[in-house]
Amino acid sequence: MMKRNHILIFLVCVSVLLVACSGGNKAVIESPFIGGTDGAVAVFEPMSIEENGVDTIFDSDDFIIEVVLKNKGEEVIPKGKASFRLLGPPQSAFKNIPSWILTNTEDIDKVTEFNLEGGEEVIAFTPNDAATYSPSVTGFHDITFNLEYSYDYKTHVIVSDVCFKGDITDPKVCEVKESKNAAVSGAPITVTSVAQDTGGKGIILLKLDISNAGDGDSTIVGEDFDKAGRFDQISYEIDEPEKWKCSSGGREGEARLIDGRAQVICKLKTPLTEGELYTKPVRLTLDYTYKELLLKQLRIKESAK
Repeated sequence: MMKRNHILIFLVCVSVLLVACSGGNKAVIESPFIGGTDGAVAVFEPMSIEENGVDTIFDSDDFIIEVVLKNKGEEVIPKGKASFRLLGPPQSAFKNIPSWILTNTEDIDKVTEFNLEGGEEVIAFTPNDAATYSPSVTGFHDITFNLEYSYDYKTHVIVSDVCFKGDITDPKVCEVKESKNAAVSGAPITVTSVAQDTGGKGIILLKLDISNAGDGDSTIVGEDFDKAGRFDQISYEIDEPEKWKCSSGGREGEARLIDGRAQVICKLKTPLTEGELYTKPVRLTLDYTYKELLLKQLRIKESAK
């Protein structure tokens, strides 16, 4: 029993030392965001009874087409800023689908600590009467509905411990050349790392690595998506643009993500004096339209004559 007690005491001491050492000189910053890489997620509601994993109807039946858009990120989707387009089968093959392109009719709330599920809205392509399929069917016919949906979104970034130091040889308070803590709001376009560096005497740099962590594509709000799928695009803004100049690949205020990645570099415009020494947070906002594709199969069987 005495030997076991000695082992327990030893393990407790080691744990205390590990906790103390892991803290280092950097404070642990609690994020104001829940985080994550989700934005808006669309889900088809069941169109009919499911058979063998596929929604199935007879050619004499009618059916509904409804999509639920769930906001799983930390940015409100304003009214009219989410768009839904049905693609795939010919429109002439159906009745009672008044519009194949719709938008959200209300603001869709973001995820918060009080609402971890976020907001949602039901998008009804058959708002009045159920849809019907017109062409004749022999045996059965499988139809795949493609839903292309897009929405305007933002990613909020807070770099909490930026070191403003005119004399980088001064060891006090903070370090200029090191990685920095960053709090990032939940969104498909995210920031994976932030590093601070020096760009000359009294000049500090922030390097932010941007990533498309979702399955969709992004573009600058109001601009077309790259049809060839070669790159994504975003715009961005720093909270104090009069003090910083930010660029990515030579483009100010915009970034092109190649293979889903880009780097934004923000440079202090005016050199710090040697006596300046403090830390403060720096905030950026990434702005974009995000687009995804959702598929839904419907099997239409020939009814008994």
